[in-house]
Amino acid sequence: MFELKGKVALVTGGSRGIGRAIALRLAQHGVDLIVNYVRHRKDAEDTSATVEKLGRRCLLVKANVANEDDVKAMFGTIGQEFGQLDILVSNAASGVLKPCLELTERHWNWAMDINAKALLFLVQQGAPLMRRGSRVIAVSSLGAVRAIENYTIVGASKAALESLVRHLAVELGGWGINVNTISAGAVDTDALKKFPNREEILATALAKTPLGRLTTPDDVADVALFLCSPFAAMIQGQVIIVDGGYAIKG
Repeated sequence: MFELKGKVALVTGGSRGIGRAIALRLAQHGVDLIVNYVRHRKDAEDTSATVEKLGRRCLLVKANVANEDDVKAMFGTIGQEFGQLDILVSNAASGVLKPCLELTERHWNWAMDINAKALLFLVQQGAPLMRRGSRVIAVSSLGAVRAIENYTIVGASKAALESLVRHLAVELGGWGINVNTISAGAVDTDALKKFPNREEILATALAKTPLGRLTTPDDVADVALFLCSPFAAMIQGQVIIVDGGYAIKG
């Protein structure tokens, strides 16, 4: 039931961290990949090489998903190379870590464009290539519903992302396309290294996680695989939290 051979997936921000883990997990189950990146070409090439070692095709596409023209060009390439898209994973994210009173309009627009608006562009361009049974997955974080120090603008953009998923789930439901969100707990990725209090965040998360360990990119990838499988056919417009129980302890 987890055999997905013949399907094609786009993973934005797929060169590192959670995006890379999702791309590799899908490849392990027969999916051909389009890995999107912006800056980290070497990481993208490493991911592509690993996908190909698994016997799957991998197309690298450099594109800023916050730029509509870039997204249109990327899907033009996908259409020419594959002619279909079965799985769309909106994972690329960015933002600044500052107190509320230090945020600027530029900071706000940057985070909202990449973390929320990009999903709208991706779905608008991707839907014509998708068929009944296709999947859209957005990657969010607990900061969408919890106040985290200096995470204001990223958290707000993730909350917007989760709201957009619900609206897309209603509209695309009639197309037979499932749209859901995976919300990850504290995952030790390159993104977390930008937090000045990274060690404190990880230690607190570990202490408050009932299952006794931190969430890994592979944990998130496993849930993504499930959402792409027939077992998840009736899950629509939901936020699936992957955190070992961290969120329930406050």
